[in-house]
Amino acid sequence: MQLNINGRLFDLPDAQVDPAMPLLWALRDVLQLTGTKFGCGVAACGACTVRLDGEAVRSCVTPLASAQGRAIQTIEGLSDPQTAAAKGSPAGPALQRAWVQHQVPQCGYCQSGMLMAAASLLDRNPKPTDRDIDAAITNLCRCGTYPRVRVAIHSAAQELAKPAGARKALA
Repeated sequence: MQLNINGRLFDLPDAQVDPAMPLLWALRDVLQLTGTKFGCGVAACGACTVRLDGEAVRSCVTPLASAQGRAIQTIEGLSDPQTAAAKGSPAGPALQRAWVQHQVPQCGYCQSGMLMAAASLLDRNPKPTDRDIDAAITNLCRCGTYPRVRVAIHSAAQELAKPAGARKALA
C-alpha cells in the first residue's frame, strides 16, 4: 500500500498493514510519525486528528483503505513550506505562531489534533466567528485551554488576512 503523507509517498509493506488498520497506527507504529497522538480510540477526543484532502478527520477510526490515494497531512507537515505550498495554505505556520503567542498549550497532548482541526477550519473559513470555532473544534482538552484556542484562531485569521509579504516568517 502506498500513502501520500505530507507531500511524500510512503510504501507500507503489505505484511505490516491491513487495509482495515486505523490510519493512526500506520502513522505512529509503522512510519514512526508520532506527532499524531492516541487519545480515546473512538473518535471522541480529537488527539489523533489529521487532514485528508484538507479536511480534519479522526485517524483512530479512519481505515487505511479510505486514506489511500488521498493527501494526508500530519502535524509534522503542518509548517513544512513544501506541504503548505502544495496545499496553498499558510494556516499552519500562522496557527503555530498564534499558539505560542497566546500560550495555548499546557500539557500539550491534545495540541497537534487541535492545530490540525484549526488549520482545516481556517482553510475553509478565513474569518470564523466564535460560534464557527466552537462548532469546528470539537477536540477535547483536559487542561481547558479552549478560551486561548479561540483567541489564537482569531489571531491567526487576522495574520492570514494580511498580504503575504506582510506576514511573519515561522521562526
